Amino acid sequence: MIIALVQFKLPAPVSVEKATALFEGSAHLYRDMPGLIRKHYVLTEDGTTAGGIYLWETRDAAERVYDGAWRKMVMERYGSEPQVTYFASPVSVDNVSGEILAPAG
Repeated sequence: MIIALVQFKLPAPVSVEKATALFEGSAHLYRDMPGLIRKHYVLTEDGTTAGGIYLWETRDAAERVYDGAWRKMVMERYGSEPQVTYFASPVSVDNVSGEILAPAG
């Protein structure tokens, strides 16, 4: 599994309420997305940086999404270029489902 941390600066600080409305406007785009296990939208406490933490089956699945069209959508919607950082995620603990995920290597 791969975690992608996506971050982008906002042109002006936003409240959690405003961020929630913005994020809800794009959340449907990620439903049933091939290779995406989970996405968490994030906002810094000062409201100046937003993004997402994504859990992907593979890096290839993530890279298929983070293309030019996706970057353009982020630029138009939030006003700045997204930065993507990848992390290997060899084990994930899910306390909601009670599962420990460790993909077969």
